[in-house]
Amino acid sequence: MTDQVLTFRGGPIFDGADLRDDCALRLENGVVAALDRDDKLATKGEEIDLAGDILAPAFVDLQVNGGGGVMFNDAQTVETLQVMAKAHATTGTAALLPTLITDTPDRTRAAIDAVARAIDEKLPGIIGIHLEGPHLSVARKGAHDPSLIRPMTDADIAVLLDAANRLANVMLTVAPENVRDDQISALAAAGVIVSLGHTDASFDRCMSAFDAGASCATHLFNAMSQLGNREPGLVGAV
Repeated sequence: MTDQVLTFRGGPIFDGADLRDDCALRLENGVVAALDRDDKLATKGEEIDLAGDILAPAFVDLQVNGGGGVMFNDAQTVETLQVMAKAHATTGTAALLPTLITDTPDRTRAAIDAVARAIDEKLPGIIGIHLEGPHLSVARKGAHDPSLIRPMTDADIAVLLDAANRLANVMLTVAPENVRDDQISALAAAGVIVSLGHTDASFDRCMSAFDAGASCATHLFNAMSQLGNREPGLVGAV
């Protein structure tokens, strides 16, 4: 196999902590091999002139409902994912979780299948799926269809566990009102990233969900009760 060597010069380079001028960055087969003063890195492989632009690590976006004029809820296809990923790449997002908001079981399964196919086809940017709902709180539904919001069932668990076996990253946003702690534990044990959101649950209920395996919150402060002096809610639990 021929080694691929890329050297970037001619612009500020962000190293994760500082923005460095007069530096060059070398990648060998996609891995950083050197970051040093420009005059210390000899010409090797392909040279890329940044022309004054900043070189920095790309974004990873965990909640992407659409992009490029399409929405994942409208069409759960590889073609939709391709348009979304391409659109977000133009603004610096190199990896994303296409997000299906509360919908029918059939569309949920279709979304999982589409993401699995996209990953099998090595579609750039698609690294898993985020299912935001349908196990949310109607009181904090936001843009979600209340007629589709419901408690989690054994059938839902089976679909999610299958998705976790097929995909490297499965994120699920739930409200503790509509999911039990044992369900959260089963999903977390299978590698599902369980996030809390769209909820009016109490501080104690949220802490119990975190103890069970939930590990983050979705759009903190938005679509949930706010921090109160007597009831901190999800915000306080986080």
